[in-house]
Amino acid sequence: MRTEVVVIGAGHSGLSMSQRLAERGIDHVVLERGEPGNSWRTERWESLRLLTPNWQTGLPGHDYAGDDPDGFMGSREVAAHLARYAEVIAAPVRAGVTVTSVAPSDDGYRVTTDHGVWEAPAVVLANGGSGIPNVPALAEGVPDGVLSLSAKDYRSPEQLPDGGVLVVGASASGVQLADELARNGREVTISTGEHVRMPRSYRGRDIFWWMDAAGVLDERWHEIDDIVRARHVPSPQLVGDPERGVGIGALRERGIHIVGRLGRVHDGVAQFSGGLANTVRLADLKLDRLLERFDAWAAETDAEVGEVERFAPTEVDASPRLELDLVRERVGTVLWATGYRPDYSWLEVPVLDYKGRLWHEGGVIPDAPGLYVLGTSLLRRRRSTYISGAAHDTAELADHLVGFLGGRESRPVEIAS
Repeated sequence: MRTEVVVIGAGHSGLSMSQRLAERGIDHVVLERGEPGNSWRTERWESLRLLTPNWQTGLPGHDYAGDDPDGFMGSREVAAHLARYAEVIAAPVRAGVTVTSVAPSDDGYRVTTDHGVWEAPAVVLANGGSGIPNVPALAEGVPDGVLSLSAKDYRSPEQLPDGGVLVVGASASGVQLADELARNGREVTISTGEHVRMPRSYRGRDIFWWMDAAGVLDERWHEIDDIVRARHVPSPQLVGDPERGVGIGALRERGIHIVGRLGRVHDGVAQFSGGLANTVRLADLKLDRLLERFDAWAAETDAEVGEVERFAPTEVDASPRLELDLVRERVGTVLWATGYRPDYSWLEVPVLDYKGRLWHEGGVIPDAPGLYVLGTSLLRRRRSTYISGAAHDTAELADHLVGFLGGRESRPVEIAS
């Protein structure tokens, strides 16, 4: 089977690219191992809600039109939103098709699936950045009898065995799960490394309103000094609920034990760094700098917002514990909220580095003309990390792709000023 472009993945990025290609009259197919929005339906915990408000969930040609623009979709609502979008744009989705190989061919790429082979001069990898949980090697030290579970496999507190829970990681997933488990009556300890402290609202506006209005979300990848590090910064400590804070201070007030970064698990004992105070202090400083930027923008533009606010420093125990004996202290589960990485196990094009990372320039893979990537953190701008970034990213990459198909020499994407 032949087409001009094969898009792999029917999430928000893949469907957005499909719409952009259709607008430009480019023949293409979208291959999806499940149904549109599959990962939101099958790989998220039950209570999960988006970090971004509903008004930021618009996609190309399909803005949010519901009656709760300031609300937050749950995972099943996101899946339904994407399924509706696929229908509205009549995306050529082949559902239930698993890609097993993408390899170079004489005229572009050969995409092998469990339902046949596609040939195309261009391929868009839109399978997202959360294919494989980043469970560290030290997880091997978790003793028998203690459940070791990734956040991707967690669904609800009822799934876990009796006993306390050690949550490893304090980004959005970790703090949300620690909060949920504590509300369920569990004894919870959260191991806290680098994190991004952020309030749900500031001066009367949602924090994402500020980041959008003040231009933070539109900072482009080439403007950032260390783009590799920036793409791996933890997600902010937020939850899709204006009434519920999940920062370190709020969790501590709810009786959750805050400890430092997990260093190793030896003879059943989890051992933590003693640098917790410095870790939270750095997060506080970064938050203050962000709020100062917002304040400066509001003053320059005479924005109609509330009074300037500042938040108290995060408090932690003066001497947080450095060890936790998982068996003796009846910890039933270690829950790894340590992030994800894309799954490119089927990619037979030599574009991965020694760590398995895919190098690209704003979604264009320079070492493989005609190969593109979408749906990863900070792809072309900061908003790329969220659903709202798909409209911007796909518009620019589709233009590049059209130029490539038109026979022009492949080149890096032109950066808009």
